[in-house]
Amino acid sequence: MRKYQCCILTLSLTVLLLLSSVSGIFAAQPSFDIKAKSAILMDYDTGTILYEKNPHEKLPIASLTKIMTILLALEAIDEGAIGLDEPVNISEYASSMGGSQVFLHAGETLTVEALLKAIIVASGNDASVALAEKISGAHEVFVARMNDRAKELGMTNTNFANSTGLPADNHYSTAYDVALMSRELLKHPLFFRWSTIWVDTLEESRNKTELTNTNRLVRFYDGTDGIKTGSTQEAGYCLSATARRGNMRLLSIVLNAPNSQLRFSEATKMMDYGFANFELIPILKKDQIVVSDVFVSGGKEEHINGVAAQDAAFLIETGESRDFEKEISLKEKMNAPIIKGEKIGTLTVRRGDEVIQTLDIISDREILKANVFDYMRKIFNNWIRK
Repeated sequence: MRKYQCCILTLSLTVLLLLSSVSGIFAAQPSFDIKAKSAILMDYDTGTILYEKNPHEKLPIASLTKIMTILLALEAIDEGAIGLDEPVNISEYASSMGGSQVFLHAGETLTVEALLKAIIVASGNDASVALAEKISGAHEVFVARMNDRAKELGMTNTNFANSTGLPADNHYSTAYDVALMSRELLKHPLFFRWSTIWVDTLEESRNKTELTNTNRLVRFYDGTDGIKTGSTQEAGYCLSATARRGNMRLLSIVLNAPNSQLRFSEATKMMDYGFANFELIPILKKDQIVVSDVFVSGGKEEHINGVAAQDAAFLIETGESRDFEKEISLKEKMNAPIIKGEKIGTLTVRRGDEVIQTLDIISDREILKANVFDYMRKIFNNWIRK
């Protein structure tokens, strides 16, 4: 393998695994205690767990269930399966939902966008079922997709029985699994169009329902821009909260708190701890050039750039040493054709003998294989330059 050694940089690292997966837990846990039955504090970018309490205990999660409902809706929008302005006819079944609702009437029509606003801001059970029916044709089919997507995300201790979180047999998740689906949801910038709304009106509905964000941290905790609250007698008071300050975004999950105030105060306690004791240092952005002018043999063009396949950032404890090394390893030979996005090498970040992170280096462009006319043109151009 041909290796390009980069200089030692004075930047900080303590991440233990790949950026694309959830990493380990910092050894030192904070001294404070959380009164909720289960909780977790996670760094969004690296997936590092900064605090946990019973993170894998299976519990009812009430309306935190709707995080998966919203995720599937946004994925359907990204795939072009549905559009924000598409009409949705409200069924008798959707309108019959109890609990938290926006009082939709059977037979009225709202857009996908209006239903998403109703779910994200006001946690409408009726809106959740209506959107599920729009996406999958039947609520039961949508719930099956929720469970399939949970498995794809590694949510091994989760089972959904509905799209709302209303009490049901065999409907449960864990703080860790809620963090996984919350993290996935935040990859969709469209979510933030509605998650930061404090008060609004559902003008599209017959009742012109007033909406108030159930997540009070959006208004009262600096940097908060999501995600979801939930409460039932069975589940207690639940919260998945996220806040960004500077380069750093945290996820704070609280399950089965004894009252509403406590779920918010304990979520903020965890995030206060995270922001005060850790830093996120951005290293590379997705598509940023890692190595330039890499020679390609036998192509219509002779050079490509190797770019980062994903963002790279590293979490450190405040005050920790920032020294690390970067090493680039490229394929021994680059032969055309090369596809844009094809892996051409690896970027390894080390701290002493320890590998901190490994990232793919990919081609920034397509290189087609040269034909006889391309070779003749190259010969002619070389002759002209002499």
